Amino acid sequence: MSTGPGATSAPGPNTPDSPAAVTATAQSAKSSTFSSLRIRNYRLFASGAIVSNTGTWMSRITQDWLVLSLTGSSAAVGITTALQFLPMLLFGLYGGVIADRYPKRRMLFFTQGALGLCGLALAVLTLSGEVQVGHVYLIAFLLGMVTVVDNPTRQTFVSEMVGPDQVRNAVSLNSANFHSARLIGPAVAGVLISTVGSGWAFLINGLAFLAPITGLLLMRTGELHKVERVPRGKGQLREGLHYVASRPELIWPIVLIGFVGTFGFNFPIWLTAFADEVYHAGAGTYGFLNTLMAVGSVAGALLTARRGSVRLRILVGAALLFGVLEIAAALSPSYWLFALLMIPTGMAALTVNTTANASIQMATDPAMRGRVMSLFMMVFVGGTPLGAPIVGWITDTFGARIGFAFGGLISLLAAATVGLVLARVGGLRLSVGWHHGHPRVRFVPREEKRERELATVA
Repeated sequence: MSTGPGATSAPGPNTPDSPAAVTATAQSAKSSTFSSLRIRNYRLFASGAIVSNTGTWMSRITQDWLVLSLTGSSAAVGITTALQFLPMLLFGLYGGVIADRYPKRRMLFFTQGALGLCGLALAVLTLSGEVQVGHVYLIAFLLGMVTVVDNPTRQTFVSEMVGPDQVRNAVSLNSANFHSARLIGPAVAGVLISTVGSGWAFLINGLAFLAPITGLLLMRTGELHKVERVPRGKGQLREGLHYVASRPELIWPIVLIGFVGTFGFNFPIWLTAFADEVYHAGAGTYGFLNTLMAVGSVAGALLTARRGSVRLRILVGAALLFGVLEIAAALSPSYWLFALLMIPTGMAALTVNTTANASIQMATDPAMRGRVMSLFMMVFVGGTPLGAPIVGWITDTFGARIGFAFGGLISLLAAATVGLVLARVGGLRLSVGWHHGHPRVRFVPREEKRERELATVA
């Protein structure tokens, strides 16, 4: 059974530096950074997404600040985040089964419309002055329920629009799209909160979902790449889990992204706490810090889009760097150093996310992709209900710096552990030496290291 687009045989052990570590190689090396945008259906998808993503970022920033204003608690922000992602933890695999079973374009009409209605409901409550933290909790949970189906459907619909040769490029451009909106959304949200109030940001977010719905309507269905839908049957969840568990190139990236997502991606908690408690600033500063992270994220996404291959060593290295940068930001003595560190932190975070996403999609059979991606998102996003309250409590109890450093330390340890496991699975050893007068640390096959040792003795 093929492991996915571009694969020619069943997968073997995958490691950071071996040829097998190339989870998949884009078959069109000649692809440019924006090659997927040559495809009309994907252009429509991306155009609608930039509008809705901008509204989503406005809503996220506004929601976090609204909860902090209503409660004065970083833990409450963590609870809101946890409620939004709890459905993914509880029901994420079922969303993948639905994505594999039903036409994805048709499902996206319903999910995108439902997300827009949630935004409009929160706008009405806020503009009327009746909003309470319980309302925000409820709508966050409803958003999470819709996302259970929307996320794997949207992720796997990409391959139907662009075909297997462009999956890596399209996944990277999706990330660039999402984080480009982050350059605009937080800044606009900060202005709206300070001038006319939070309700208007929620209203704009609700209306923004008309853009992706319009894009879906204008698509040429005859140009979509046909994917066989999975018929209704028993044991499909177990089949998906067994499929992932038997493939190291799938299970270990998912394990890594689970730890990083659960403990390292709690930026709403940390950045609100730093803006409010450490730097004694307002919503504008919170929006500005998010915008700086977005600058790095966009740069990371565009760099990833240019790569001709997806390697697990890039994933492990980016996760290591991400942990180090979070710890460095937590310990930074000044506001401007903290702010500047948000740029490379955003770049590393985006590289982790995009590399894991693309490598898993490209190593998975099309008929299994919905279930595999739902497991990926369940672990990545669904871990937040477990991590966010813990990180929120640590941040409230010991301060923003300790909370941020804790998340970075967990990410660092997880990356180091998974990297060593992948090296062991692939028969690699750590090699420390000198190259042209400079120290070099890399993984090499055990046989190569043994040969060099024997040569040295001889």
